[in-house]
Amino acid sequence: MSENNEEPRRYSRRRLLATGGIAAGVGAVAGVAGGVAFVQGGAPAPQIGPSAARRFAGKVVLVTGATSGIGRAAAVRFAAEGGQVGFCGRRENLGAEVERQIRAAGGEATYVRADVRSEDDVKRFVDTIAAKYGGLNVCFNNAGITIQKPLHEYTAAEWDDVIGTNLRGNFLALKYEVPHLLAAGGGTVVVTASSNALATDAGRAAYTASKRGLVGLVQTAALDYAEQGIRVNALVPGTTNTELVRRAGGAMNLPDAVWDAMAANWAKTNVPGLKRMATADEIAVFALALASGDFPYMTGAQLVIDGGKTAHA
Repeated sequence: MSENNEEPRRYSRRRLLATGGIAAGVGAVAGVAGGVAFVQGGAPAPQIGPSAARRFAGKVVLVTGATSGIGRAAAVRFAAEGGQVGFCGRRENLGAEVERQIRAAGGEATYVRADVRSEDDVKRFVDTIAAKYGGLNVCFNNAGITIQKPLHEYTAAEWDDVIGTNLRGNFLALKYEVPHLLAAGGGTVVVTASSNALATDAGRAAYTASKRGLVGLVQTAALDYAEQGIRVNALVPGTTNTELVRRAGGAMNLPDAVWDAMAANWAKTNVPGLKRMATADEIAVFALALASGDFPYMTGAQLVIDGGKTAHA
């Protein structure tokens, strides 16, 4: 199923919620789900050239859900730091554009269309990238969706869709990544969870269950493979501002200044610490930190980057 599918109440990666503030003037949509990602003000993703850090030089990096938002920002940064980046997503036009952007900036990247709900797709994606670049060293498992509604209104198919993408999709990614990481003598895995795994809201039963499940999956995988040199950690972002949120709110045709004012107003109430949303790039910076060799004693952990959103919970 395409991520561009306009089915009611489903938006991949996250979705606006029914709270006040941000919804004013945007019809029925209001609020923002924890961990949504968009580029501030609707501006295009920044062109990031080669970095002096080069922490991923000579490394093969795999990213799921990288055609937009946090995944896209991370793929660009991994390549800028020397990584050979293989990434997937369901929207081929966006995947091709991200690959073009990375190559234009002097990086190396390959897009493979894959849906993490499909075991065949996941295996093909992982094996294709490992074969092309000669192995696998770093994985950022980031793909996810949400459906917002009261629990009893979910159909079984909708529940399965969210759990299948967010939780089962990560299981499948790990299942086919780990053999390549073992063959390489170790590596790092970062999994995108959400601040909803810590403190949630009404209407997010499937999403919250999937993200809390990911924390357990990460902890177990960390223990399963620690002695073989594989570290596995959870990235726990709060509300992150992307184009997707703006589209979900029906605000794509609004002037940037109007949308920014709505987002800022929402954050003042719902992010009690910094009182603003994160940018996708701000979260991607932490994904790279976890994936790097800078924290060799860190595994099975949860790194929360939410601007203080859950500090009061």
